[in-house]
Amino acid sequence: MLPCRFASYFAEHDVDSSKRKNDPEGLKKRIIAAALANFAEFGMQGARMEEIAEKAQTTKRMVVYHFASKEQLYVVVLEQVYQAMREHESGLDLASLPPREAMIRLVEASFDYHTQHPDFMRLVCTENLLRGRYISRSARIKALNKSALDVLEAVLQRGQRDAVFLPSIDTVDVHRLISSICVHHVANRYTFNTLFTPNDSEAESIRRNRQLAVDATLGYICPR
Repeated sequence: MLPCRFASYFAEHDVDSSKRKNDPEGLKKRIIAAALANFAEFGMQGARMEEIAEKAQTTKRMVVYHFASKEQLYVVVLEQVYQAMREHESGLDLASLPPREAMIRLVEASFDYHTQHPDFMRLVCTENLLRGRYISRSARIKALNKSALDVLEAVLQRGQRDAVFLPSIDTVDVHRLISSICVHHVANRYTFNTLFTPNDSEAESIRRNRQLAVDATLGYICPR
């Protein structure tokens, strides 16, 4: 099973077992962390509420009490992981850097985040297999992901004002370019590495693809 780093993110403020009965917020955090691990491993359809409850050290009845259904819990988990990623991007302090350096930092941070949170990528793959059935129900995710474009667009506009970046760049296309390399590295790591780069260590694969993400982005947005 891939490491589920989001689990510690959501459970870090949990309390000890002697206080859990009077801590509904702590219980909900444990349920979300357990659900994240289960959905990442088995997908939305393969996950079982009983296993989520057991991992959260509670009962299925309490999971249903707080989240109504497995589908609703899955949507909440999606919202939480997207929020965590957007908060990561917002905390990069890109405005303090010149545009080119800010773009490099944003690309590298995005790549690192995907690499360090493979459970996030597995959830995204699951949702794509479901044709976006559940993510389309969440107005919150749509609002959260607007911030991703806002962060990127702010860097692009500063670079365009300084003539560092090309004037006719679509923010969505740049986001798509960055995301494509980050996602490919995580989602296709086993098949691609086995077929094309079997002699690369994991560290070398990360280094090469991280630099590729930076070079491809700068090559697309900077004047030749």
